[in-house]
Amino acid sequence: MPRKVIIDCDPGQDDAVALFLAMASPDELEILGITAVAGNVPLELTQRNARMMCDIAGRKSLPVFAGCERPMRREPITAEYIHGNTGIDGVDAFEPDTPLQGRHAVDFIVETLLAAEKGTVTLIPTGPMTNLGTAIEREPGILDGVEQIVSMGGAMREGGNRSPSAEFNVLADPHAADIVFNCGRPITAMGLDVTHRVLSTRERVARIRELGNEVADATAGMLGFFHRHDTKKYGSEGAPLHDPCTVARLLRPDLFGTKACNLSVETQSELTLGHTAVDFWHVTDRPHNVHWAYEVDADGFYELLVERLARFGERE
Repeated sequence: MPRKVIIDCDPGQDDAVALFLAMASPDELEILGITAVAGNVPLELTQRNARMMCDIAGRKSLPVFAGCERPMRREPITAEYIHGNTGIDGVDAFEPDTPLQGRHAVDFIVETLLAAEKGTVTLIPTGPMTNLGTAIEREPGILDGVEQIVSMGGAMREGGNRSPSAEFNVLADPHAADIVFNCGRPITAMGLDVTHRVLSTRERVARIRELGNEVADATAGMLGFFHRHDTKKYGSEGAPLHDPCTVARLLRPDLFGTKACNLSVETQSELTLGHTAVDFWHVTDRPHNVHWAYEVDADGFYELLVERLARFGERE
């Protein structure tokens, strides 16, 4: 039986690839819905981009919902300087056939989890956690329906990528992240410590492009654009492919090393807002609330990604 999942995202090239990876894996993952949130770009674009990926992947029947337009308690921030004005520069934007559902994403999350059997739905937030934080704050009873949460956000040894001490997703809505990380359900946190090791080198992007199907072409195009900012910033061989680590963790947990830790989010400090204090060495008595990912088999990750993206060509 495939695991039931809700993917909460702000596409973003790396969110888009995470969606493709999940869509290519129907034996393991049943996508109940895709919920969009403001993050990398405003909500108007993130919901369109999610629907575009459904079109490109031939999954136009997947329900896509637009969610929160702004963070729970702070002013919005975006990241066009990384992702381009569309959020998914590297592919040509278009108005997709996949419809936008009429319900608000938070309503969909609340209603779906309240109706679910206990502990049967996995949440995959790959953007700011505004939709999930709002849903939990509105109706805490939804947590009974959650099996686990696999998130992309935060950093420990890597510091931050949007501020000196904060990763973008958590900085974009630290109050929502604080709610989610302390919700009491099992959480695996994919932070920069892992995602910065999963680099989309030119050789890896070339392997994807060689697959020759529409999804692979779109992925290679987006990664080619994504590549230019982070290679300059970090002096690396390729851009980190952050968000697909969440889906890969569900498909191949053996690719990642994790450790039970306490993760606390800074919500007060102007200087370190959004910082994730990960008690990796258990120097406090704060209870463990996440499994913190700290190592990854990057070659194995890309073997999985290439194998799954190849499946789209098999269906054409």
